[in-house]
Formats: sequence, structure tokens, C-alpha cells
Amino acid sequence: MATGTGRIRVMIAKVGLDGHDRGVKIVARTLRDAGMDVIYTGLHRTPDEVVDAAVQEDVDVIGVSILSGAHMTVFPRILDALKARGADDILVVGGGVIPDADCAQLRALGVRELMLQDTRPEDIVAMVRRVVDARGPR
Repeated sequence: MATGTGRIRVMIAKVGLDGHDRGVKIVARTLRDAGMDVIYTGLHRTPDEVVDAAVQEDVDVIGVSILSGAHMTVFPRILDALKARGADDILVVGGGVIPDADCAQLRALGVRELMLQDTRPEDIVAMVRRVVDARGPR
């Protein structure tokens, strides 16, 4: 179950210098059309900006879209910032271009799920619902 309203709240983030946002806008619209509350941070955010906004917006999930190759830096910084703020009940998922070996490492660090660039929109919706249901109420 999601926070407060009963609707899942998702923050979609583009972190760092990655300037490609067409795909992330499609994901945001897909999640919104599936009945979720969606906040899109826009381009070029820092991990701290994303976490600050996620805490302020009381989201269930942070979804990071990354195509720049900086995933092994970005995700650990987000996870560390969530822990430092006592907000590690906010789930972190990601998508984009991430090598399989790095996906395993990121999951071991605490990223709940990673969906790669060819994932169907309905699978992204199902994944978000699944990880929120698995976490349970906050």
C-alpha cells in the first residue's frame, strides 16, 4: 500500500549530465495513466536534490533513468543519501542502459529493480506495483 492517499507516489529522476529525457517522459506518463502520482524532477539533478525532493514529496519510489554510464556512482549516492536522512523506506528502482554485471551489483547495494531500455511500459507499471506491495505500508 502506498502512503497517505492510497495511490503509489513515484519520483522520476534524471541525475547528472544525462540529457536524454524522451524515454523518461514516456515512463512518467505511463505510470500516471496507470493511476500513480508522478513527480518528474527534470534534467541534470544531483543525487542530493533528488533525495531532498523525494523526502519532501513523501514518495514511495524513486525511479532513476540513466543512460550516461554513471550508474555505479549515482545509485550508491542516492541510497546513501536516503539512509542519511532516515528515508531508506523509499524504494529505488532504475532503468536505462546498464550492463548485466552492474545490475547485479546495484541490486546487492539495495536498488530494488532495474529495467533496461527495451522494457515494455506495462512491465514497468507491474514492477513498480510489485516492489511497493513487497515493501508493504510505510
